[in-house]
Amino acid sequence: MDKLFSRKDLFLFAAITLIVVLLVLIMYQIDRQWIKLSSMTETVEEQSRDLQQLRRLVASGDIVQNNQPSSGIAPVFKRAAQAAAKEDYAEGGWLLSAFGVNLKSITPFISEDAYASQIQQYVLDTLLSRDPDTLEWQGMVASAWQVSDNGLNITFQIRPDIVFSDGEPLTARDIAFSYQFIMNPAIHAPRERAYYSKINRVIAKNDYEVVFEYKEPYYSALELAGSMVILPRHFYEPYLQKPNQFNQSKGLLLGSGPYRLADPKSWRPDKGLIQLVRNQRYWGDVQPSFDRLVWRIIENDSARLTAFRNGEIDSYVARPREYKTLLKDVQIQSLSDHYEYMSPTKGYSYIGWNQLRKDKPTWFANRTVREAMAYLIDREKIVKEIYLGYGEPALGPFSPLGKQHNPNLIQRQFNLKKAKSLLKQAGFEDRDGDGVIEDQNHQPFSFDLIYFQSNEDTKRTVLLIKDMFTRAGIQLNPKPSEWSVMLDTLKKRDFDAITLGWTGSIESDLYQIFHSSQISDGGNNNIGYQSAELDKLIEQARANVNEEERMVLWQKAEELLYRDQPYTFLVRLKSLVFVNRRIRNVAKTRIGLNLGVTPFENYIPEQLQVHH
Repeated sequence: MDKLFSRKDLFLFAAITLIVVLLVLIMYQIDRQWIKLSSMTETVEEQSRDLQQLRRLVASGDIVQNNQPSSGIAPVFKRAAQAAAKEDYAEGGWLLSAFGVNLKSITPFISEDAYASQIQQYVLDTLLSRDPDTLEWQGMVASAWQVSDNGLNITFQIRPDIVFSDGEPLTARDIAFSYQFIMNPAIHAPRERAYYSKINRVIAKNDYEVVFEYKEPYYSALELAGSMVILPRHFYEPYLQKPNQFNQSKGLLLGSGPYRLADPKSWRPDKGLIQLVRNQRYWGDVQPSFDRLVWRIIENDSARLTAFRNGEIDSYVARPREYKTLLKDVQIQSLSDHYEYMSPTKGYSYIGWNQLRKDKPTWFANRTVREAMAYLIDREKIVKEIYLGYGEPALGPFSPLGKQHNPNLIQRQFNLKKAKSLLKQAGFEDRDGDGVIEDQNHQPFSFDLIYFQSNEDTKRTVLLIKDMFTRAGIQLNPKPSEWSVMLDTLKKRDFDAITLGWTGSIESDLYQIFHSSQISDGGNNNIGYQSAELDKLIEQARANVNEEERMVLWQKAEELLYRDQPYTFLVRLKSLVFVNRRIRNVAKTRIGLNLGVTPFENYIPEQLQVHH
């Protein structure tokens, strides 16, 4: 039989509930206090270690006067100092970003994409940095440097006040170790080894002086040495005894940069989030403004745009169709500023034709076939219909805005008749009247083209190219793929064709991508392209320190690639970026937006800061 509560029972129940709630609140408060106490304890321990290190430096006499301008601020930090002097400047808040791919690894050298490099630049320091407006080199970790008369030796003086984020001092010995670590064949760093093979050795003369000795003259010797990431020897050296553990790692990342991983060994790709926290020991003359840098993994374009609308991320790189629409979007225009630009470091998209699959030549090993592919792809149509004119056809690996580009080359226009003639010359004809051309062994010309599945514009481009190829009797089979699967496929070189992109630089070195030595040992010549003529041009250009003569060599190299078409170079696209107005001091430089560059020039006024 059901019973009713009496008034006395209700009061008793309410009293018990109140006691339970109070107990929960007390426990929660104790828990918060315990977390705070643990954090304070950790901070005190870190400060104690720092004081001990300071005492050791004083006792050893290693503390010397820093070789900085009289203002106390090194030139590389001048722009950041100007931002910090603004009236509404404030430290604090989180800079919120998003990646459209799920990263496999952020461990140095093991990671293979520009996204991981973006993370690493905030954690790992280098000796030098470029001024974004003048493009001149400035000292970062290096306070000064000298180049020998023959150009083979570069000596750097190191700032004596730098420590890694765990409190250990950064010395010239860490720099020498970084080179040795890269060059150790047990470490999976084939791309880096290819670049640094020009260096004979790196010697730490003492704690604050390091010398890079080159085997032969190299046009980019200063850049090569100055941009090498500096690894803490005490953290990475143990992995020389267990290289497989390093090579298979996902998030071993420790450095002296403005930010750090909360745990330098903890990150895993299944987290769907990357967070860097402020390095409280950062040595820079101007401290970074943000407390935390956060990247969310949002693979869907529409979801990223929604996140931007909701203030969950601070910037959004728009697709051209979106960009044109968003320029008229009242909400987007009220919360953000937009930027449209093409920098000289802008890269290109391409289709790579695999010439060597499972050690056997493919149809694409025939230069005539690759030339036919170039005539079948209407780049002007792709730029106009897919990208709405926010870009330009790519003719080769060098930007038209740079000195390396050969101005005498003329873009191949879509020419179906010419393409069919070349294919027939290569032995491809429609032998059975089914509309598909076959080779001399009656194998139909059908191949798979792998592309990144989450990029809608790439998908539309592939489908458009498929239609173009159909008109020539070629069957193109689009194969969408996840990012991590694409990277594995490239490593194994087990594909017919693939469409991807390369980032650019002020002066690009073709060695890593097109030199025949980079076919083996995990190099980036993933398509098996070999040309003794191009190899020689690349080697001559790299060894020539005379800029005028070197540019002639690079232009000849581009002409050869134009002839051989190992890639079908597709398009160079403008950057179309929206940035939330809460992020201040955003500006275009000669190499693009200054958003998130180091040293940090951006900040968020205190009243606009978020911490989520």
